[in-house]
Amino acid sequence: MHDFSQFEKNIGYTFSDKELLKTALTHSSYINEHGMNRRKCNERLEFLGDAVLELISSEFLFHGDPDIPEGEMTRLRASLVCEPALAGDAKQIGLSSFLFLGKGEDQNGGRYRDSIVSDAVEAVIGAIYLDGGLEAAGNFIRRFILQDNDSKEQYTDAKTLLQEIVQEMFPAAPEYRITGSEGPDHNRIFTAEVRVLDNVLGSGSGRTKKAAEQAAALQAMNTIKGNRE
Repeated sequence: MHDFSQFEKNIGYTFSDKELLKTALTHSSYINEHGMNRRKCNERLEFLGDAVLELISSEFLFHGDPDIPEGEMTRLRASLVCEPALAGDAKQIGLSSFLFLGKGEDQNGGRYRDSIVSDAVEAVIGAIYLDGGLEAAGNFIRRFILQDNDSKEQYTDAKTLLQEIVQEMFPAAPEYRITGSEGPDHNRIFTAEVRVLDNVLGSGSGRTKKAAEQAAALQAMNTIKGNRE
C-alpha cells in the first residue's frame, strides 16, 4: 500500500479506505500502461466529485449574499470551479506529486497539465464524499476551492479581458489557433495558442476548443503582467 500520509496532511483529511484515494489519483494513462481494470482510474470519481462540487459551491453562493441574482451566481460558480481555477487549487495541496501517470503522459508534462490535475481534484472530492460523507467533502471544498474568489473571477472570460488589455497596448487584436488535440473522442484534450502581432503570448489546453483558448488567454495575461513588473 502506498503512503499517502503527506497528501492527507495537505488536504486535512485522513481516508479510512486508502484505495479510494489511490483511485482518485490514478490517471487513465497509468491504467492503460499497466493493463489494469478501467474502473481503477479516476474518471468515475471525477464524475461524482463534479456533482458534489457543484452542489457545495451553489449552496455557498446561495447563502453568501441573498441579493445576488441567479445569473450572477451561475457566473461566479463557473469561475470558481473551472479548469484553470481547479488546477490552481491543486497546487495548494501539492496534488501533482502524488498522481499516478503513465510514463509517456508524465514525460509529456501531464503531471502539470490543467486538464489532468483539475480532473484529479474533482476525483479527490468524490473520494472524500464516498469515504467521509457530504460534510467532509464540503469542508474540503470550502477550505481549498471556495477561496480567493476575486482573483478567480478572471477565469470567467479571460478572452474578453485579454482583448481589452491588448487593445490598450497594441494596434491589433489577439488571434487564436488550435495547435493540436489528443485522446479518445469522449475525453479529447485540445491545445491552443494566442498570438498578437504574430508573437505567441500564451498557450493552454482544455476539453473543448473554447476552454483551450480561454486557458491560452489566461496565460497571455500572466505573461503581459510579468513583463510589466
